[in-house]
Amino acid sequence: MLVKNPKFEISAVKPSQYPCQGLPEIVLVGKSNVGKSSFVNTMINRKKLARTSSEPGKTRQINFYNIDDSFYFVDLPGYGYSKMSKKEQEQVGKFIEQYLFHREEISLIIFLIDIRHNPSENDKLMYQYIISSQLPCLILANKADKIAKTKVDEAVKSIQKQLNPLGDITTLPFSSERKIYQDEVWQFIDHFLS
Repeated sequence: MLVKNPKFEISAVKPSQYPCQGLPEIVLVGKSNVGKSSFVNTMINRKKLARTSSEPGKTRQINFYNIDDSFYFVDLPGYGYSKMSKKEQEQVGKFIEQYLFHREEISLIIFLIDIRHNPSENDKLMYQYIISSQLPCLILANKADKIAKTKVDEAVKSIQKQLNPLGDITTLPFSSERKIYQDEVWQFIDHFLS
């Protein structure tokens, strides 16, 4: 997909702040520092539209990126980072829940997992949470550039087996560094935008 005019639209913490154009939303979920912002930048071929940080737990709001007025990439705050106070974690948890379970514009959830590690307990909890929302999901084994090319398929299969042993949810590799695998992900997303 050729993206011409992507723009950051709004950071929201409550439904009254969400965009109201009714465009489809592709939602990015994953633990802190798994590469959600880098994913957005890679997919739209921009360096800094989505702010990336080496410090986990930076995203504390829901960030909406308008992609050519045809859909949104929606970056949810990462989970599993303990520097947030308990109270902050609860607040963030509440507005994520509110968004995931009540937002009708969600077309697809992209669940990012670090390809180098087995899914953590938090990842498994989030996966169950996504399944209970009954929304379409793509599991993305991110940071595929960090392991040998020959090990990528095996690592993807392992993550699939641990999270989705039924194999009824697509799991794909991804790398923001190498910008490979983009076409497969776009094809998958297009299916949910049409």
